[in-house]
Amino acid sequence: MNPEFKDYFSVQAEDYSIYRPEYPTELYAWLASECRNTSLAWDCATGNGQAAVALSQFFSYVIGTDASESQIYSAMIYPRVEYEVALAHQSPLKDHSVDLITVAQALHWFEFDLFFKEVERVAKNDAVLAVWCYELHQITPAVDQIISTYYESIVGEYWPQERKHIEQRYTTIDFPFTPIQAPNCTMKKQWTLKHLIGYLGTWSATQKYMAENGTDPRNLILQDLTAAWGDDETREVSWPVTIQTFRINPTEDTNNEN
Repeated sequence: MNPEFKDYFSVQAEDYSIYRPEYPTELYAWLASECRNTSLAWDCATGNGQAAVALSQFFSYVIGTDASESQIYSAMIYPRVEYEVALAHQSPLKDHSVDLITVAQALHWFEFDLFFKEVERVAKNDAVLAVWCYELHQITPAVDQIISTYYESIVGEYWPQERKHIEQRYTTIDFPFTPIQAPNCTMKKQWTLKHLIGYLGTWSATQKYMAENGTDPRNLILQDLTAAWGDDETREVSWPVTIQTFRINPTEDTNNEN
């Protein structure tokens, strides 16, 4: 895997900040409860900063990094949250300074070995690493079928190869850390049809299709999607979230907890 940054999201950075779903507060509260200290959290590949801002409710200070300048420029400004442009394996953090490291829907883009070495460098003893991803959302059977066809048949060949790690729920990645049992987690939102169409536009495969073909692939499903959505202005959208959580350099006391 090439450690160079593959920038699939700068073009739609503003849309990304508008249309991407938000993770539940309970997830961040649980992560904070697993940490021995809550002085500093690092949100790697922070994107629009949603996880970094949420973490600031539980940590004294949060640093969000992203390799995309456009994403950092569009990130949410918030007290005690600092943003830096940096590759995942080249963070500006000091050695053994971080209590929690999070990666939301982005680990699959990293060069794993280099990132894990960076985690070991910046993490305190007993620090926590949490990475999570979510797959296709669920709305109604009719809408879901159209989105599945769009995902697989229309833009399917335009997904980067790294997407397979999400489809495999990160289970094939070899993490060199001590696992922590994570809770079940589901994201839920009330969306309009406009939100759904905007969200599809943030997909890297949609962007690649548009760049190579000069047309918007969402137009191919718009009529069917509108009919399947029906008369309801909003519908509930849910995403099951897969969370992989680990203890970094656990001490003897921490090992005895489990």
